[in-house]
Amino acid sequence: MIKKLTRTGNSAALVLDKQLLEAANLDPEAQVEVSTNGRVIVISPVRSKREVDKFERAEAKMHAKFAGAFARLAK
Repeated sequence: MIKKLTRTGNSAALVLDKQLLEAANLDPEAQVEVSTNGRVIVISPVRSKREVDKFERAEAKMHAKFAGAFARLAK
């Protein structure tokens, strides 16, 4: 999908269509995080503390379970 930036004062805005918001499971009031690597702009939903905690617990569990395999793979 090709979009055009819209000038808003001294800034530029990008309008996201309803279909795109629905595909990304976002509503118009959602908070998003915007980041870049210098060439690509990434827009992602802000994760709740609960989601972050759940991910970190799963990460710790996998690390504990497969620490030996990870160490062997790193060699």
